[in-house]
Amino acid sequence: MSRGCQTVPDDGTNDDGGCSAGESFALRVLGDEMAPEFNDGDIIIVEPDGALRDGSFVLAQLDGEWIFRQLHSAGEGWSLRALQAQLPELPLPDLAAVRGVIIQKAVPGRRRLSKFYV
Repeated sequence: MSRGCQTVPDDGTNDDGGCSAGESFALRVLGDEMAPEFNDGDIIIVEPDGALRDGSFVLAQLDGEWIFRQLHSAGEGWSLRALQAQLPELPLPDLAAVRGVIIQKAVPGRRRLSKFYV
């Protein structure tokens, strides 16, 4: 997956600086770990400053890896769950690992299958 903007150092020489920290961006889903809700090839819109709550679909960064999962309240802490039950639940050290909330899904060529998550 890749972001639709570039990272530019903030040295005062670039007016737009790439994407602003809070700007929404799109990613393509790779694999079937989040099926049946999100299938391989679906496009998701990520809002970096979105409100987090139990059950939100999120983009997180753990150990240098980007992970798309569902946020789950686990007692006193939080974890990330894949929708495929055979995959392990991943504990979160804290919510700082969450980098954005999925606010929309689009299926290329199938406008009627678009769905909003806010």
